[in-house]
Amino acid sequence: MIASIPLQPPVQTAAGTFAADVLEGLTRPGQKTLPSSWLYDDVGSALFEVITLLPEYGLTRADAALLRGAAGAVAEMAGQPARIVEFGSGSGSKTRCILEAALASRPVEYAPIDISRAALENCASNLRGLPGLTVRPVEACYLSGLAETLAGRGTDDRTLLLFLGSTIGNFSPDQAATFLRSARQQMRPGDSLLLGADLVKPREQLLAAYDDPLGVTAAFNLNLLARINRELGGEFQPGRFAHEARFDQQHSRIEMHLRARVAQKVWIEGLHRIVSFEAGETIWTESSYKFLTSDIAEIGAEAGWTIAQQWVDHEWGFAETLFSA
Repeated sequence: MIASIPLQPPVQTAAGTFAADVLEGLTRPGQKTLPSSWLYDDVGSALFEVITLLPEYGLTRADAALLRGAAGAVAEMAGQPARIVEFGSGSGSKTRCILEAALASRPVEYAPIDISRAALENCASNLRGLPGLTVRPVEACYLSGLAETLAGRGTDDRTLLLFLGSTIGNFSPDQAATFLRSARQQMRPGDSLLLGADLVKPREQLLAAYDDPLGVTAAFNLNLLARINRELGGEFQPGRFAHEARFDQQHSRIEMHLRARVAQKVWIEGLHRIVSFEAGETIWTESSYKFLTSDIAEIGAEAGWTIAQQWVDHEWGFAETLFSA
């Protein structure tokens, strides 16, 4: 049976970091911004799970299909890892096939790292029943959680790091290389990284995926304002903002914004600050960069990883790339 270890506390105080990011992002001159990681509180994580089921959002289905087909090869090429660590595990449903493949040869410790406690609890619950699996959830930011997970590891055990979905697309190419380099510096020779990345595709297809007709993505984006209200005593009226998806062809990225429908001033008690908005002004909440397969290999190489294998879903346009340290 699965062994589930209680959640470890966050490495840093999430509430304080959230407040600092909101203050910096909403009071900076020029374009207001908020980090996309804060979209994923308990409500946001639940809404994102719904997004993954929408017909317009084929990314998650492509990701899952590739993982099912490649799971055995990934486990073998990663050296039958004793530990599997995942950045942003979500419900863990896509990860199950990788875990099953690894468990076929040995017991495995699985460490999902996420800032959403509810997502981690859901992940551990969904994986209950896999023989030989120990789950050690870590509620933390990615790199600090990785350091905590790898502390005191054995001398011979290999680690497979999973960064699935398209979360790497939330970084610019330079930021992605820097992030993957920081992860590589914590790994040992013989460790591996399985990286998911969304590929370049037609503008109309991308916009439909990030602005669905049911409005689930809009609710996901607007929940960030509701989160500020809940956690920082904000007085946002989400109905006075509109979800907006844009495609920047020059940089090959989708952008999500929250656009003020009218000029307004918003009091945020936790910051002791009034934030002013002009009509039409936006808060930039997410970037999702799209890649060529060659881009992924180059970013990994720049970060110090060596490409071992790449699997591509040509119907949606998605790639899983296995790198070795």
